[in-house]
Formats: sequence, C-alpha cells, structure tokens
Amino acid sequence: MTTATFGREDLVSFDAANALRIRLFDGPLHLAWRHSAMTSDFIAETMALGFRASERQYKTVRHDIGYLTNELIENSIKFRGSGEILIEALLDTDHFKMRIVNLIDRVAAARFQQLLQKVTAGDPGDLLIEQIEASVLAGNNASGLGLLTLMSDYQADLAWHFDEHGPHKQIKLQTYAAMAIPST
Repeated sequence: MTTATFGREDLVSFDAANALRIRLFDGPLHLAWRHSAMTSDFIAETMALGFRASERQYKTVRHDIGYLTNELIENSIKFRGSGEILIEALLDTDHFKMRIVNLIDRVAAARFQQLLQKVTAGDPGDLLIEQIEASVLAGNNASGLGLLTLMSDYQADLAWHFDEHGPHKQIKLQTYAAMAIPST
C-alpha cells in the first residue's frame, strides 16, 4: 500500500503547536466506546469554555464539537489496530480543527478506503439520503452515515491520510476535521 489521501487535502497541513493533546492508550483498561464519549465530552467542554458569555452559542459550540469528536473517535476505536490513539484539537479564530492518529491493519485500511471513495464522491446531502434509503431497504446499519451526517448537517470538512508504518506494515491513519464555529 502506498500513501493515499481522501477528502480535503489542505486539512493535512494541520499545525498542532497550540493543540490540546490527548492520548488514549491501549492496555489493561482496553479502549472501548465509553472512552469515546468521555473524551469527546471533555474536548467539547474545554473548547466551548470561551463561549460562556452567550448561553446559546456555548451550547451550540459544545454540542457541535462533541458530536464531531465523538463520531471520529468512535471510528478510530472501531477501526484501529493495536496501540494508542492520539487526538489533537484546537480552536482558531472561527474554526474548530482536529486530528486523530491511530494504526490500522491493511484489511481494515482497504475497507475504509472503499467507504471513503463512496462518501467523498459527491454531494454529502444527496449521499446521506441515498445511504439512509439503502440502509432501510437492506434492514441494516449502513456504514458511513456518521461521516455523511458530519459533512452534510454540520458542514464539517474531513480528510483521511493513510501511510505505511513500522516493521509490521501497519497503516498509520490520520483523520482530519475542520468545522466553522457559529457566531452569536
């Protein structure tokens, strides 16, 4: 496998110099879904603190950042290989930005890349409706709904960068997101 990037390539130049950094370690506690919710709540609360002057804006910012981070952290936990997950998040003047780094195996990388080819191939709103309809007809949980919801309903810009890593040829996956912060 060679290096591959999907989505908004300009997001890959993430400057983490002033970012909040959180590492989720694999080990005795075993990374699980509950870590995603706790971590995303912490990030959302931390990032929203500066918006407390307006209760409405504070709640909106906290909710939107919480939803975005939870979806992306859940994906990193679900599709990861062994090892830690690094989460970096920051606010600039009018955007929330984040990067999540984790290792995945080659099979998961290939499946995820196939999904990303679909979810980045057209208008997110149209693709979301198509995916919901396909899910209803098939009677299952369609993959990609969370990512399409982020792109369609939250206008999140997303990117994924895959690169070979280490002697065991695992794939290093970096997931990037940027989302405008609503003004008062």
